[in-house]
Amino acid sequence: MQGFRIAVIGAGETGTPLLKQLLTSPFVTVVGVADLDLSMPGIVLAREFGVPVTDNFMELAELGERVDVIIDVTGAPKVRETLRKHMVETGNTHTLIMHERIALLMMSLSAGRLVGSKHGHQEYA
Repeated sequence: MQGFRIAVIGAGETGTPLLKQLLTSPFVTVVGVADLDLSMPGIVLAREFGVPVTDNFMELAELGERVDVIIDVTGAPKVRETLRKHMVETGNTHTLIMHERIALLMMSLSAGRLVGSKHGHQEYA
């Protein structure tokens, strides 16, 4: 197995701890990180690791099958809806969209305790 090519949407208080784990995993390649605010801690961290960053999450979706999993930790339903629509329109049956709740489950399992979302709902245009 080649490992996992991951894109992360949301680089704030929820996305940053997850991103730290992903960036240090030998079987994960983070192919991009998106957030509306390019000064967020996860964006800074991604840049330190040489990972491409953007304020337009659709740039990550447009990578198509070069991404195995897009992890959406924005908490914004509009982001998920837009991603799903794009996958259908482009016929991308390879890339999975990982909901924030699944990311929180995985982070909780890794931490050995319940990890909650640390942000409210962000509205994306």
